[in-house]
Amino acid sequence: MIFHVLTIFPEFFAGPFAHGVVSRGQQAGLLEIRIHNLRDWTHDRHKTVDDRPFGGGEGMVLKPEPIFDAVESIWPARRPDQKAILLSAQGRMFDQASAGGLAREAEILLICGRYEGVDERVAEHLADDEISIGNYVLSGGELAAAVVIDAVARLLPGVLGNETSATFDSFQLAGHGEGLLDCPHWTRPAEFRGWKAPEVLLNGNHEEIRRFRKKLALEKTARLRPDLLP
Repeated sequence: MIFHVLTIFPEFFAGPFAHGVVSRGQQAGLLEIRIHNLRDWTHDRHKTVDDRPFGGGEGMVLKPEPIFDAVESIWPARRPDQKAILLSAQGRMFDQASAGGLAREAEILLICGRYEGVDERVAEHLADDEISIGNYVLSGGELAAAVVIDAVARLLPGVLGNETSATFDSFQLAGHGEGLLDCPHWTRPAEFRGWKAPEVLLNGNHEEIRRFRKKLALEKTARLRPDLLP
């Protein structure tokens, strides 16, 4: 898969993608990340990407021209499996199901919002979707882009190494999760400061362990995220 990121701060991404599964996925040739500087598609000496909003108000708004020019330059003949995503606080909520859907595309182009927002014509006539990573406001879409890429990348075949690693993640509909939070986990030592790992996890009975983990996943979801329960 190819990820494109359209941003006015390309240097931001020098760090987030240099580590962990995303870095390993790139090294293995399973994914590619291309960072594009929005200012490369401006036509004035100041490389202006924003302007004041019509109707007044605080802040500045990203102009449509450089964004349209950038996307149309990156994809001169856009295919159905090339999706442009606008990252904004006004978008629909990004979740594990969203990540799974994007993981089936060939290319994703993430448009990083900034300032007061992005000219609405980008959302209406250019982007295939508008998403938010949470009910809060960020200074820009760069952090959100890093989150989306990480969440999608780990679902690509081969990126995690073990093909079943993502099956039991929180919010996955497969495995014991069924859209619930992941179950709690323990590791060695079996006893630490008087706190013991559950005996059932040590007995080697895989069916009993499966039922135990499902029970704990339900309990944790009910306690911390009851909104996920049917």
